[in-house]
Amino acid sequence: MKSQGIFVLSRTSVAAVLLCHGGIIAAQEASPSTNSSTTKEAQQPAAAMPALQLTLQDALARARKNSTQFQAAQTEAAIARQERYQAAAALLPGVNYNTEALYTKSNGPGNGVRFIANNAVHEYSSQGNVHEVLDLASVSNFRRASAAAAVARARAEIASRGLVVTVVQNYFAVAAAQQKLQSAQKTAEEGERFLKLTQDLEQGGEVAHSDVIKAELQMQERHRQLKEAQLGLLNARLDLAVLIFPDFNDNYEAADDLHAPAPLPTFAEVQQQAAKDNPEVRAALAAVRAAGAEVTSSRAGYLPSLSLDYWYGIDATQFAANAVINGQKFSNLGSAAAATLNIPLWNWGATQSRVKQSELRRAQAQRELSLAQRKLLAEIRSLYAESETALNELGGLSRSAELAAESLRLTTLRYTNGEATVLEVVDAQTTFAQASSAYQDGAVRYHVSLANLQTLTGVLTTP
Repeated sequence: MKSQGIFVLSRTSVAAVLLCHGGIIAAQEASPSTNSSTTKEAQQPAAAMPALQLTLQDALARARKNSTQFQAAQTEAAIARQERYQAAAALLPGVNYNTEALYTKSNGPGNGVRFIANNAVHEYSSQGNVHEVLDLASVSNFRRASAAAAVARARAEIASRGLVVTVVQNYFAVAAAQQKLQSAQKTAEEGERFLKLTQDLEQGGEVAHSDVIKAELQMQERHRQLKEAQLGLLNARLDLAVLIFPDFNDNYEAADDLHAPAPLPTFAEVQQQAAKDNPEVRAALAAVRAAGAEVTSSRAGYLPSLSLDYWYGIDATQFAANAVINGQKFSNLGSAAAATLNIPLWNWGATQSRVKQSELRRAQAQRELSLAQRKLLAEIRSLYAESETALNELGGLSRSAELAAESLRLTTLRYTNGEATVLEVVDAQTTFAQASSAYQDGAVRYHVSLANLQTLTGVLTTP
């Protein structure tokens, strides 16, 4: 009975020490500055510059400036706008001014020139020319260029929304890695405390040495997981840094809270926004319009075209506005106009071939439009179901993480009082680590699913 009383007293003392130590750790965990400093010390030297606090919107703005693919899409859209401007300018009259000096060999005094197409031995032409071509092909080319510009704009929007998904995924992967590192640090500290507990109990003759061995193995495993968490955070930071910084810089932290509430829009809202502003469908519609304009332009090859020209200036033997002949002054300035009607008759079926070619392109564009519309309907349901599932699971994962932390605390106390085995404690530690990691991954999955919805609706739901 005496030895049994000593046994109970020893376990009670150890429990008191453990609770006191756990209270100190809990107080440290409740202090944001302590957690922040612990994380920073694990990531960077003490003499490093303060880390940049990077919000998601900052990351998106930086990515749009530095993404090569996004900038390429923007460049293509800008080029298409210039091509549309050029096609519109082709519909308007053009003005040129030409100056020419022409020499033709003479047949002798009073016998004119050897080339009958020329007027004099010395001929000077300095004229302004207004030129206009009226045909259906020019109008169709303008419509095709306008549709092509709309396609390029839609593709730039697709690139922009795809970039948002990539940035969101990488940004919240950094935030999750930061949370996982903190959890790994906590489990490593818990492993050290549990090892110390088993050693103290072994010295009192309360547990076998096998418990100490198991606790030490568990501590080593937790330290390995801590190293892996540090490596995971480093890789996540580097992946995001490549997207958002023009030069190498990994001295930043994700400022947005991974677990801040982000509302999920209703299915009706998603459908309405997707039908109104989906870039894939807009691009397909514009491609059909461009193909239709190309068919019209090809068929214009069967029709006549009218060219109008007006000239004003000089065309004389002297480079002067006025000339004096036999003492009499004459003006060399004059004007002329010409209208030319070009009627196509035969070109060996080239026009018919171009029409057939453009009709094939139009049919393919119509098929692609139908596919884009079907894909939109399917993606609305699929991506919304993904977001809804991720949101529903996130609540359960949060509760599981809380329960795992409480289970670890209670199991450790039960082990201290001799009511649990070392295997139960190890299992509780493993469950806590897995539940915490799953909770962080679930939060990332939900944010990425919202970003994927943005590719359909154009609206990014952020905390």
